[in-house]
Amino acid sequence: TTYAIDPSHTFVTFEAKHFGTSTLRGRFDRKEGSVSVDRSAKTGKAEITIDMGSVSTGVGPLDGHLKSKDFFDAAATPNAKFVGDKFSFDAAGKVTAVAGSLTLLGKAQPVTLTATNFNCYDHPMLKREVCGGDFETTIQRSQWGMDFGVKVGIPDSIRLLIQIEAAKQ
Repeated sequence: TTYAIDPSHTFVTFEAKHFGTSTLRGRFDRKEGSVSVDRSAKTGKAEITIDMGSVSTGVGPLDGHLKSKDFFDAAATPNAKFVGDKFSFDAAGKVTAVAGSLTLLGKAQPVTLTATNFNCYDHPMLKREVCGGDFETTIQRSQWGMDFGVKVGIPDSIRLLIQIEAAKQ
């Protein structure tokens, strides 16, 4: 079964400690993709493309710096992409994790997104099944060559959260 990601109910956010004090949060406003799941075979594939130029922290100058070569280099590599092809399921058939690769700054690295919540339901207005959940992982940004400021205390460790809903096609 193939599901199209609903961008109005799908959010890609990140969190990083700001010099060990408060938590800096940001999001990407433009994303698209699809998910295919075969529950009986316990397989699936997820593809999510994220527009790096759509980063938003609520602080304009910071957004500009994040789009620069120091971080996302949005001009040279406008998109990041997660492709998950190893789905894990619990005994009830709910997705518990999706493993695959995250391509960022043109470099692919393995990533596993762990589900903290997952459910499917019959959407009363769309008249079709919608599935979704909350997924998270922690990455080391330097694995993708994004090491600006690490030596002076800007954290390497980034918590990545993906809240996703997708409608059956």
